[in-house]
Amino acid sequence: MLDLGIIVTVFALAFVAELPDKSAVAGLVLGTRFPWPWVFTGVAAAFLTHVVIAVSAGQLLSLLPGRLVEGVVALLFVFGAWLIWREGAHHDEVEAEGEAESADAVSGRFDGAGFLKVASLGYGVIFVAEWGDLTQILTANLAAKYHDPLSVGIGATLGLWLVALLAILGGKTLLKFMPIVWITRVAAVVMVVLGVLSAVSAVRG
Repeated sequence: MLDLGIIVTVFALAFVAELPDKSAVAGLVLGTRFPWPWVFTGVAAAFLTHVVIAVSAGQLLSLLPGRLVEGVVALLFVFGAWLIWREGAHHDEVEAEGEAESADAVSGRFDGAGFLKVASLGYGVIFVAEWGDLTQILTANLAAKYHDPLSVGIGATLGLWLVALLAILGGKTLLKFMPIVWITRVAAVVMVVLGVLSAVSAVRG
């Protein structure tokens, strides 16, 4: 049975963790070159693939003894908090422009392409970019913590899809109202709190 609380929690964490990521910038660039439904189809499929992989990894992690799982989860939450804090602190216009130019160079070779080629491009860019990404680690971590792969998978997928959709439709406008640095700081604090709770659970057994 689906747990709405888990879905909402994972959705929020995946959303804020993905916002400063290079994948959002790539989606924004591709969305300016091609019809957005074509781009989103490929991007969404790539994110879904990574969520399935991450949830599966989390399920394997959950097979370890309970106290050990909680300890590993606590460390991963703290590590994730540090990563997302650092990502927000170093996210500036120069970096974003460099990533945008790189994605623009790739998309330029697909001008005039049809749906299949554009969707394949979106899938390929995100599939490669997301390996070992913070959101992939976070999703695996949450799957191990909550022992509810379906709820975690749905929450993570919806969070990633929303970021992708906002980026493709106009991410720069969104960032005028939601500064990345503050979004990532809030997310980092939440992850630290979850890490502390997991550590306490590990100590208590």
